[in-house]
Amino acid sequence: MSISFFNPECRQRLESLYGHPENDRMSPFERVETTIHLRQPDRVPFDFWAVPEMILSLKTLLNAQTDEELLQLLGIDCRIVAPDYIGPLPERFSDNTFYTEWGSHRRLFSNEFSTYEEYASFPLANATFVSEIQTWNKWPKTEYWDWKTIVPKIKKVNQNVHYHIRYDVGGIFESAWALYGLEKFLIDLTERPEIPCAIMDCYTDLMIANVHNLMKEARGLIDIVYTYDDIATQNSLLMSPKMWREYIFPRHQRLNQVIKSYGLKILYHSCGAIYPLIRPLVEDLGIDVLNPLQPRAAMMDMQKIKDEFGQKIAFHGGIDLQQTMSHGTVDDVQSEVASRISILGKDGGYICTTAHYIQADTPLENVIALYTSPRN
Repeated sequence: MSISFFNPECRQRLESLYGHPENDRMSPFERVETTIHLRQPDRVPFDFWAVPEMILSLKTLLNAQTDEELLQLLGIDCRIVAPDYIGPLPERFSDNTFYTEWGSHRRLFSNEFSTYEEYASFPLANATFVSEIQTWNKWPKTEYWDWKTIVPKIKKVNQNVHYHIRYDVGGIFESAWALYGLEKFLIDLTERPEIPCAIMDCYTDLMIANVHNLMKEARGLIDIVYTYDDIATQNSLLMSPKMWREYIFPRHQRLNQVIKSYGLKILYHSCGAIYPLIRPLVEDLGIDVLNPLQPRAAMMDMQKIKDEFGQKIAFHGGIDLQQTMSHGTVDDVQSEVASRISILGKDGGYICTTAHYIQADTPLENVIALYTSPRN
């Protein structure tokens, strides 16, 4: 049974482990930087991502008043910052659907554990001309975010201890197909690629503008940029390597060149059986950290991936959500953490966390087991 009430013993245990990061041999920033540069830190750094319901449950369990307090209790070395949105309020409709800040049309769906966003429609699905894409009236603009709010947020996070700061720039392919429909998008990449390519170009331009504005305000304070695109399923890639190379790769290459021009590292995310594309991601796109290493996806053998690519990139993720965290025991969780640290963390290069957002039906005991496992 999951814990659903304040547990002072649990909080005390975490405080004894991570309550005084200022006394550690390395700051969280130094620990992550050492890891990303493929050197051995004082201990393996940890990260955290979870759905809102899980965050609330953990805060209740640990009597944490804020998200930041929760991260400190869990001994998290990374922090994510984002500018405030100040653009037009996204539209909401009588059928309880709404547009997001990024232009996709969503509705909320609830199950017994959580509330999620689903796609309500694909606003550009009927577009037939590139000009219709380029003149669409719901494109987000970089001035819709207040970039000056970034620096105060970073200074507040780092006021006592220096953390590793990450900015999420977004995903080109995923954001684009959300306006068009995944099946239609993939078909048209073969039959009439100018339409899906135009959508991707608009998002690429926006993300590049956002990086420039971010660096104008916070250069020297951002440590790594997170970009993503799920281009694989549980058992295979979503598209052929040739199609990926022709259509997805050039846009990420253009974005990544801008990110790299500021001396920033890149954390790249794709769920699923991503193994066939790891080499070009590293050698041609220049990513520095690969996330999330979904362990039960096909071909995602941790030892093989570490042996082949561990001298070139670092890894982020790797703890299984499909079985271990959701259905395993505390011993299962701690055994998996030990295995990942032994393999992926050998000689540095590993940031330990789950292979996606921790879901609300995950036993809290298993979450605590993850974050109280030995880190070296």
